[in-house]
Formats: sequence, C-alpha cells, structure tokens
Amino acid sequence: QVRLVESGGGLVQSGGSLRLSCAASGTFLNFNTMAWYRQATGKQRELVAALTGGGTTNYADSVKGRFAISRGNARNTVHLQMNDLKSEDTAVYYCYGRWSIDYWGQGTQVTVSS
Repeated sequence: QVRLVESGGGLVQSGGSLRLSCAASGTFLNFNTMAWYRQATGKQRELVAALTGGGTTNYADSVKGRFAISRGNARNTVHLQMNDLKSEDTAVYYCYGRWSIDYWGQGTQVTVSS
C-alpha cells in the first residue's frame, strides 16, 4: 500500500513563497506520474502541476511562471515551489501519485493573506 505524505503548507502573505513536499512510501517502484492538485472552499479539485516519470511537466495556466514541480533526491518524492503567491492560491493542496493505481495524500493547507 502506497502512502503519500505532504509537508510544507502554511500561511504566507501575498507575493511570498512556499515549498510543498510529497514523499511516497510503501513501494520500491518509480512513479508513473506524481502531481499536485488543489481544492479551494466551494470549488472542485483542480490540477496544479504534474510530473511524469520521464520528466515531462504540465501546469495549470493560472500557475505557469510562478510554480515549479520537481523531483526530489529521494526516490518517489516531489516538490512544488510556489512563488509570487496570490490570495486565489489559497486552498488545500493534495499530492497525487500513480503507480499501478492512483493514490492521494491527506492534503496540506496553503493560505495566502492579502
């Protein structure tokens, strides 16, 4: 059973930066895809950024140029560097991982104050 654990959320002022991390345990297989989704209050969960095992990245238009997803040094870890944060980035951020099936983390709150 794969387990995803997020860290790095918190409260930041508008224009500030945060770095989220996600570590997967319970497998020695490399991921097919790892990604970050977010869900703001009253809204649907949306893709923020994705990274394939081959290194391809994909970003939501709203975060392009501000956020960057990267592979961590440890196996099956990813980071999300978030710069120039805006109030509309406030949400619970979820780590997603795909091996043979999909897995989700518990989520970490990111709050951007204006």
